[in-house]
Amino acid sequence: MIEETAERTTEMPDPALRLEDFLPYRLNVLASLVSQALSRIYVERYGLGVPEWRVLVTLGEFGVMTGKAVGAHSQMHKTKVSRAVAELEKRKLVARRANRADLRESFLSLTVAGRTIYEELAPGALEFARRLAEVVDPADRAAFERAMQRLTERSRALAEETAHKKRE
Repeated sequence: MIEETAERTTEMPDPALRLEDFLPYRLNVLASLVSQALSRIYVERYGLGVPEWRVLVTLGEFGVMTGKAVGAHSQMHKTKVSRAVAELEKRKLVARRANRADLRESFLSLTVAGRTIYEELAPGALEFARRLAEVVDPADRAAFERAMQRLTERSRALAEETAHKKRE
C-alpha cells in the first residue's frame, strides 16, 4: 500500500500549492511554535492557558476593558474571551463590574493577585521576545518590523473584505 502511494506521488504533476511554501501556513506554524514555547513561561508557573494569558496581559496593559474590547485587541473570539474571563474570575485574578450605561456588558480589571502575576510574568515574556528576535540581524530589524506591520494591515483588510462579501 505504501509503495502504491509512493508511485502515485511520483506520477502526479507538480502541485499547484505547496503547503510548506504557502505564506499563511508558514505564519500559522510560526505563531503556533512561538505560542507553544512562550506558554511554558506562564503555564508551568501560573497554570494559565493561552486565552487566560492573553486576557490577563491585555488587562495588565490597558487596565479596565470590556470583554468585547479584550477580544478585539487580542484577536480572540468572544466565547474564548468569556471562558478565559470566567476562569480568571474563579481564580480571583480578574474582577467584573457592571456597566450601568449598558447592562449587557461589564468592565473587567485585574485584581491585586492578577496584577501581581502580570508584573511577575512580564519580564520573562519580554526576555522571551528578546531572545526570539535576536535571530533577526540588527540591520534587518526595521525592515522586519515594517513587513510585520504591513502583513498585519493587509490581513486585517483581507479579513474585512471577506466578511463584507459574506454579508452581500
